[in-house]
Amino acid sequence: MRVELPLDNLKELWPEKLRGARIAALLHPASVSAKLEHASHILERHNGDLFQITAFFGPQHGFLGQTQDNMVEWQSYEHPRLGIPVYSLYGEHREPTARMLEDVDVLLVDLQDIGVRYYTFIWTLYLCMRACEKHNVAIVALDRPNPINGLTTEGPVLDPAYKSFVGMHPIPVRHGRTIGELATQFRDEAFPKCRLPILPMKNWDRAMWFDQTGLPWVMPSPNMPTLDTATVYPGMCLLEGTNISEGRGTTRPFEMFGAPFIDAANLSRELNELRLPGVYFRENYFQPTFHKFVGQPCRGAQLHVIDRNSFRPFETGIQIIRYLRKIYGESFEWKKPPYEYEFEKLPIEILLGGPIDKFFGD
Repeated sequence: MRVELPLDNLKELWPEKLRGARIAALLHPASVSAKLEHASHILERHNGDLFQITAFFGPQHGFLGQTQDNMVEWQSYEHPRLGIPVYSLYGEHREPTARMLEDVDVLLVDLQDIGVRYYTFIWTLYLCMRACEKHNVAIVALDRPNPINGLTTEGPVLDPAYKSFVGMHPIPVRHGRTIGELATQFRDEAFPKCRLPILPMKNWDRAMWFDQTGLPWVMPSPNMPTLDTATVYPGMCLLEGTNISEGRGTTRPFEMFGAPFIDAANLSRELNELRLPGVYFRENYFQPTFHKFVGQPCRGAQLHVIDRNSFRPFETGIQIIRYLRKIYGESFEWKKPPYEYEFEKLPIEILLGGPIDKFFGD
């Protein structure tokens, strides 16, 4: 059976005690129904019936999903049809202010997460919960599937000394939770006074991958085009902390990686000799249209996941970086700050959620 989203059953699921409330909604392009209707249109149909819409909010990459990469900010604006504010939570503010919430009784959150600690939408949720607890605003979180299944966890739990906008609460890199489950954990462990109804899904099973849900895939961010991308992301995002291209500026971000100084044939052969589970490395060549090595021919590999249930993307990413440092130590570099608003610690450290020497001996 197809998974049913709470967005598709909003009238039936909306809490009776919140009927008539003034609401704002935190949305992005993947906030769609099973029929690909955007949440803003569904909410508008219930405007004046279930609630009164007073504002929208958008996370990193924008309410419309238009901005690339980290620390590419976007500005608040007025919604052209409804005439209400669309507040940016990835610009001057990453947490709603008192002014933004002054005409809001309930903040509805409907975001498609990827299942990985680095993916910033869950931290926008976290900051919204903090603000709403402070200003006595309820949060209604609409649950959605974890696209890379809700069983498998990987990677270290965040060390609180390494908090950043890619990790604000102690969870593993691949956390195995839905966004509704994370919201519940955040409330229980950090925001006990936050009023938090969770609107549930139907027919979701923890072992499901997104392509087993019957739901359409919509890019939750510009460099997350497919489920294949999300599958490798828990490990390949670590390359953002290096000078190695993670494939941004290509049609296969995070599945392809490389640099001008790499020997592609040797790289793929030697990585395959590691016999990492569930993955095959094919030598590959690309020329990024933006980001690292823009316009320069890069040599590297493409990951082909041949068994996604045995594949361990985080361990794969660690092994790739270890190999690159060993073979290309004179050319390989750790990326320097800033990265996602962290200006002191190395990007690789805040991605790992702890000191670099735990994995790389530095």
